[in-house]
Amino acid sequence: MLDWSQVQIFLGLAEAGSLSRAVALLSQSQPTLSRQLTALESSLGQSLFERHPRGLTLTAAGQALLPAARRMREGAQELSLALAARETSLAGTVRMTASEIVCCYFLPEFLARMRLDHPEIQLEIVASDEVENLLDRSADIALRMVRPEQGMLVARKLADWPLGMYAHRRYLARHGVPTVATLAQHHWLGFDRADQLLRGFAAAGFAVEREFFCLRSDSHVAMWEAMRAGCGIAVGLQSLAARDLNLQQVLPEIPIPPLPLWLTAHRELRDTPRLRLVFDALADWVGANP
Repeated sequence: MLDWSQVQIFLGLAEAGSLSRAVALLSQSQPTLSRQLTALESSLGQSLFERHPRGLTLTAAGQALLPAARRMREGAQELSLALAARETSLAGTVRMTASEIVCCYFLPEFLARMRLDHPEIQLEIVASDEVENLLDRSADIALRMVRPEQGMLVARKLADWPLGMYAHRRYLARHGVPTVATLAQHHWLGFDRADQLLRGFAAAGFAVEREFFCLRSDSHVAMWEAMRAGCGIAVGLQSLAARDLNLQQVLPEIPIPPLPLWLTAHRELRDTPRLRLVFDALADWVGANP
């Protein structure tokens, strides 16, 4: 009989496609995963993966095992949710996820307030611009910039955060204030692989390529801080820019849709007292700090 830990290793390797990519997914070292995979295959008496220079591919035996392993994971998730929903104590952990910008510049004040008011609740923060899956308990609560589609999630829209284009006054002193006519002559900061800015510029009537952005990173915090250092112009939250008197909004005539902010949690966990308290406190805090 396979135990759950072996099934998790098998699923992690199958979905990552290589030992190196599974390291972060399973939080184990590559040598450890290699040993566990060998032990798993020995216990089953058959190979589950073909090894090749590019990674791992499932054998016929591995392909046959995969659907059942995924059903086992779904059952474990349902069991975890059912147990968590029956918790009545406030003491314990709540795992929250939000974008890097929100975690670095907006959440700390809320976290400090929670530590003062409810020291019995431990908080885990996942700062990521990736959309964490609440259904597999990657997090209990999420602040997202998109509305969740899964029916098992509850969602509350908290705000529409206005955006603008900003530059540091040092940059503007060197290069001048941009206009629509001189837009292409300026230094723009943007994303590396993400295409949100490309689509945003196109929607505003400016079809630009990735190379339009002279400095690129998918870290929103890195781009914001580069802008504050005078590297160029970046798109960001108006409420965040208002904190720095050295920043100046430019090109306000170019329309930028506001960024929606959604608070989400799993429907079953929403009625857990500890989670409900944090969920409602976070909603109230955002409402009081638009």
